[in-house]
Formats: sequence, C-alpha cells, structure tokens
Amino acid sequence: MLRVRSLFTEYASERGAVVKAAQDVSFDVPEGKLFTLLGPSGCGKTTTLRSIAGLEKPSSGEIEVGGRTVYSSSRGIFVAPNKRNFGMVFQSYAIWPHMNVFQNVAFPLEVRKLPKKEIRERVMRVLTAVQLDHLVDREATKLSGGQQQRLALARALVMEPQLLLLDEPLSNLDAKLRDRMRSELKRLQRELSLTTVYVTHDQAEALALSHEIAVMNDGFVVQVGTPRQIYEQPANQFVADFVGSTNFIGGTVTAVDDGSGHCLVSSSVGDIKAHASEGVAKNDKVTVSVRPEDIELSEQEPAAADGDNVIRGTVHAKDFLGEYLDFHVKVGDVVLQARAHPSLRTPTGEAIYLRMKAEKCVAIASDLTPRSAIGPK
Repeated sequence: MLRVRSLFTEYASERGAVVKAAQDVSFDVPEGKLFTLLGPSGCGKTTTLRSIAGLEKPSSGEIEVGGRTVYSSSRGIFVAPNKRNFGMVFQSYAIWPHMNVFQNVAFPLEVRKLPKKEIRERVMRVLTAVQLDHLVDREATKLSGGQQQRLALARALVMEPQLLLLDEPLSNLDAKLRDRMRSELKRLQRELSLTTVYVTHDQAEALALSHEIAVMNDGFVVQVGTPRQIYEQPANQFVADFVGSTNFIGGTVTAVDDGSGHCLVSSSVGDIKAHASEGVAKNDKVTVSVRPEDIELSEQEPAAADGDNVIRGTVHAKDFLGEYLDFHVKVGDVVLQARAHPSLRTPTGEAIYLRMKAEKCVAIASDLTPRSAIGPK
C-alpha cells in the first residue's frame, strides 16, 4: 500500500544551519497493516510522517501509495495534501470546540458537498465504530480526553482514507486511559483493516500495536522488523538500549558457528555463547545484549544444558517492585540486572548463579554509526 524510497527531508534552522531531519528513509507498509515509526524526540519520525501526508516537502526521494506516486523528486511530482485522500490524527486532536460530536465528524463531508443522507449514514457508521454514537449531540468541549481522541479518529475515518496517519495520538492521555485507548485503537485497526502509519516514542505502544516497526535515530531508519524481532534481535546497541531494558557486556568474538548462528564471545564475565547478529565475524569487537527477564537466578549452581551460559556472581542490590524483584548482580567489575519472582530472597552480598540461554544473548557490532534501513522486508 505504501512505499517510501530514499527519502531525504532537510530544512534550514532559524540560525541558517541545515537540519537533516530524514536521511535515506526507506520502508514498505503492506495493505491493512499498522506500521510504526519509533524513536526518540528529534529522530525524524514526525518529519517522515508529515512528508507522507504532504505537509512537508522532502528534498528528494519517492512516496507511492496504492500504486500512485504522490511525491517524486526525480519526476517533479508533488500531490497536494488535500488530494492524497489520507486521514491524519494529530497529537493535539484539533477538535473544533464550537461544534458538537456529529458536526465535528460531518464537517469534512459537508465541505465535499455530499448528500445529507449519505453524510448521516457515514458519520453514524464511524461513530458506532469508535463507540461515540450515543454522544452525537454532546459539545466537543464536554468530552473526556479519551472521547476526544476517539472523535479525532472518527473524523479521520469518515473520509474513508486510503491511508491513516497517526502522530502520537495517545501522548496527552493519563497512563491508565492510554493503555485502554491503545487496546481500542488496535481493535479498530484490525477490524477495519486500516493501513496505518503510527508515530510514537513510547516503546510499549509500538510493541503492543504494530505489525512492523521502523526504529529511527538521527534521521536514519536503523532497523525494520516485527515487534518480536526488534526486541529479541536488535541490529545495534542503540535499538537494544532504546527498546526495553537490557544489559550490555563488551567482548571479542573468538569463534563463529555458521550452522547454528551462534558465536563465542570472550568477555570480562567469562566466555559467553550468543546469537550472532548480521555481519558479526571472528575477532570483531562486539557488545552482548541480554534482557533482565532472560537471566535466570538460582542459589544452587544449575545444570547447564547445551547452549546455556552459567555465571557465578554476588548480589549487589535488590529492588522490590511488587510482582517481581530487580536483582543487581556483580560479576567481576560488571553489574548485571536480572528479574526474578519475589520468592527468591537471596541476601545482598551472598553468591548467586546466573543462567542465560545462548539465543537470548545477542552479540551486536559495537559500531553505532547510523545506517540506512537495515533489511526492510
């Protein structure tokens, strides 16, 4: 449905410096899927979304939607935003305060001069989908935050857009309402098969909502993959660090098994068997990433199955977080974080064993230089 190729978007700052907002951005979004642009503030994700919408004019590249080119620098094509048939929901919602719920949703159709009967049918259909059909006469200013978010979504959907663009639509909601609206948004997207591009800096949102994620940093797309691939097989240290909590252990690759995809890393905590990321070779300097929940703790030395790493350490500190304990275990000069059930009560200063499966330890190249899209699929 959406193809973005070699997109560059640059502009001059107030001081005249060139801001490189998007750099060689490329990705595909299949029809009916939700694709998320994830990254920290200033990484270029909103600029990329606005370029797709036509609200920003890129410096170069191509954007194609449903086989129709809406932007091409080489062919001199730039389709105006109002002629792209895209729906967009902004962070601020942009609800019209002087209109009620029905009027807010109906207004875009009235501008197109559609028959009144068709307008009412389409408005009521989308209001029912977002569960606001019982509030048609309520003033927009008297809606809760979650209701305003759904109203903004209904106004975008009533146009029956070819592509739905969402720019951090949940960021103004409190934590509990954000979780509830995240589930509601996911339900709507799946039920209506809406091809959607979603922008967020919230990793939990991205993991919960997306079919695929593009992680961005400094204007570049540094990895594209499913939520599980992004979380379990980060392409570089930035992705591993940005998406979830993780431990980093530096070392050198001493052997690579091409058959299993594993490698052996000599590190300050001992030899570690790990999954080798793409391009990792013998003698490379690497960083091993292992998530806290993937480290099993025990007071007795476990019998290591083939492929397991077993390391002895000392409990350095503990944080009680209700449903789990965060253990900080010192191994040599390195402190590793591990997550355990509260029933494990090993005192601070006592010995403890860590077991890590090889496939949960990911050896990634230590080079953090931004690169263009790693494997758009």
